[in-house]
Amino acid sequence: MDPQTQNTSLQRLQNVERRVVRVLDIAGGVMEELTSPSGPRKDFVNSHCREFMQSIKDIQVTLREEIKSACEYRPFEKCDYNARIANEICFQKLEYLLSQLDDLKKTLDQYPSSG
Repeated sequence: MDPQTQNTSLQRLQNVERRVVRVLDIAGGVMEELTSPSGPRKDFVNSHCREFMQSIKDIQVTLREEIKSACEYRPFEKCDYNARIANEICFQKLEYLLSQLDDLKKTLDQYPSSG
């Protein structure tokens, strides 16, 4: 990921942050309207709820795109982390399997053989 791409990605994420703040403002406005002593104005609540939902959808799309682009970026191609983790998981599975086999042997040893 070159510095220019990284910069635009950060700019998009900052834009998302501003939109999240705006969404919270919208939600706060609706909550205030719902608690109004004269009762909520239906058109106000409807328009703000529509804006809230559209903003949430836009934020989700942008975040999905950013996550996807981050997943495509492989800064440590020679890193052996994935291989080490996979190896550790296999090792844990084998230890568990051996303990289960030991338990099975102990159970079988408790019963007299029928031979």
